[in-house]
Amino acid sequence: MKTALITGGGSGLGKELGKLLSGQGYHIFLLGRTEDRLKEAGTEIENMGGQVSFTTLDVRSAHDIHQFCKNHLSDLNVELLIHNAGVGYFGPFKESTDDELISMFETNTLGPIRLTKALLPQLEKGCTIINIISTAGLRGKKNESLYVASKFSLRGFGESLQKEYEGSNLRIVNAYMGGMDTPFWENSDHISDTSRLRSPKEVAETIVNEYRKKDEIVIESKK
Repeated sequence: MKTALITGGGSGLGKELGKLLSGQGYHIFLLGRTEDRLKEAGTEIENMGGQVSFTTLDVRSAHDIHQFCKNHLSDLNVELLIHNAGVGYFGPFKESTDDELISMFETNTLGPIRLTKALLPQLEKGCTIINIISTAGLRGKKNESLYVASKFSLRGFGESLQKEYEGSNLRIVNAYMGGMDTPFWENSDHISDTSRLRSPKEVAETIVNEYRKKDEIVIESKK
């Protein structure tokens, strides 16, 4: 059975993508750091009649990625890989910390690169990779310098792979969306009113409807 592998799959956009894709015949494999959230998302998908698996994985950890491939890859037919896990810290650049810098690049950039490389022998047989980048990968934003830098890096990685694998069985789609009303903002005051943002379900529906025919998807927030 074809598998959709989704990082950051326990909540928000990752969970909504899993629910929609399960209805299209995909076995959903959710990856994330928090087991309770993965279980909850998995139960929702099962209750909809979908087939789902999950395991904890921190995309910042090369060891976790290696162990996942060692333990699970031979049993999977990955036709869709969605790099959805992300983290953001916001505020004036002069107040940013090295820990924030490292966390954002490890999660938003290095994690997707390492996981793609680890899965590459299977992905090259026929797969679509969707990079969830955010509109921070399209333009600079005030008080988001390091977050934007990490997303521009992922954009560059995706666009380069598009050229490298042009005409092959491996497709790469870069998806850029504005802020969403998700748990991403729970510990941040960067956006005061999340109700004006699109829901993760809205964004997931657009991505699922468009990824087969577009290499770039842009979804602005409701500002």
